[in-house]
Amino acid sequence: MLNKITVVGAGNVGATTAQRLAEKELARQVVLVDVIEGVPQGKGLDLWESAPIEGYDTRLIGTNEYGPSEGSDIVVITAGIARKPGMSRDDLLNTNAGIVKQVAEHVKNSSPNAIVIVVSNPLDVMSWVAMKMTGFPRERVLGMAGVLDTGRYRSFLAEALDVSVRDIQAMVLGGHGDTMVPLLSYTSVSGIPVTQLLDQAKLDAIISRTRSGGAEIVKYLKTGSAYYAPSAAVVQMCEAIAFDQKRVLPCAAWLQGEYGQSGVFLGVPCKLGRAGLEKIFEVSLTDDERAALAKSADAVREPMSAVQL
Repeated sequence: MLNKITVVGAGNVGATTAQRLAEKELARQVVLVDVIEGVPQGKGLDLWESAPIEGYDTRLIGTNEYGPSEGSDIVVITAGIARKPGMSRDDLLNTNAGIVKQVAEHVKNSSPNAIVIVVSNPLDVMSWVAMKMTGFPRERVLGMAGVLDTGRYRSFLAEALDVSVRDIQAMVLGGHGDTMVPLLSYTSVSGIPVTQLLDQAKLDAIISRTRSGGAEIVKYLKTGSAYYAPSAAVVQMCEAIAFDQKRVLPCAAWLQGEYGQSGVFLGVPCKLGRAGLEKIFEVSLTDDERAALAKSADAVREPMSAVQL
């Protein structure tokens, strides 16, 4: 168990993340920070009042200031505006970059030893903003992307095959957007290659649905975006770090030559432990997968040049 985890942003993603963190008792204290007066305080109090019923002792605090977050072990950044119908993640670029910049500066001052997990969109670029503004090493700045994308991919495969989600082994790499790269060559059902169980047309449809998974939910909700699955994904990363689990999860990491890419945050297989990013695994890819990953990296780099810091 960690001493303190801070979640910045008390919207749907942030509040649900705080709830999951507390219910799993990953830290003695969870601090929920938001600029809107009363919102983090009210949600934090509501969550704490549920503790006796749910049976957890993690203390929850809601605040508009960063003082209570001082010395956090992990800081999760969810702050930013959410996507609306017809809006791409890149449409959010400079608005959310300004928000993440301010948050990162606060984190640098209040929790200089924290591991930062970025959820704000466009996620890969916002991870770069957070790393640049905190000055933290790449081991302590990660983006939550591949865990969510892989969760969507696995859920769609389980649905198509009518099998348990627990038996789907899969991994989605690349940027958190339309160019993400589900690895068919590493997708199996209890070790059975998925290509033996579904035809290519069905697999192509599932891959396409995975890539537009977030937009599909935005279309249904109309005035909001996904938060149950994103919060579950970031908490899985926090759990791997808090308990030093050495989990191998697809996360957005700053690449320094891995997969032939440098100077970009991209979803790759990462070993997560108490130190944060402990290792990037380079796996063999098919020619098509490697080309798709390079294309995804280019799609992440393009908006980076448009960020105004």
